[in-house]
Amino acid sequence: MFFCNQFYVLLKCINCKIIFMNIPSDIRYTKDHEWIRVEGNTGIVGITDFAQKELGDIVFVDIPTLGETLAKAAVFGTIEAVKTVSDMFLPVSGKVLEINPELANAPEMINKDAYGKGWIIKINITVPAELNELLTAEQYKSLVHE
Repeated sequence: MFFCNQFYVLLKCINCKIIFMNIPSDIRYTKDHEWIRVEGNTGIVGITDFAQKELGDIVFVDIPTLGETLAKAAVFGTIEAVKTVSDMFLPVSGKVLEINPELANAPEMINKDAYGKGWIIKINITVPAELNELLTAEQYKSLVHE
């Protein structure tokens, strides 16, 4: 089986089910399970496939930081699942340019397509050197296997 630019990792859950976890190699990751895909000076940010599986069914996304310039690791919003609410942290410093409009009516898009239609925000990256501090796909894969 061949997968272009992606790792598929098998994880065993408590109930002994096998879960496939998608870890694309063309993006960078944080230890807090956010990801960023860079397109020029713009970063597209979301939560990882691992994170959405851990959260369960996502029911609401709140991003009160539109238009703000935030430092790396600053909270840019919250994500609510059926049983929990979690903060989301900016992978690199930047100005929040856009919120995914689809999430207002379909936050479950994050569960269905975490790296595609389930993106959360777009930012203007203000400190590009911080991208070098993020995890590669291989490093993130090792992190979630610990």
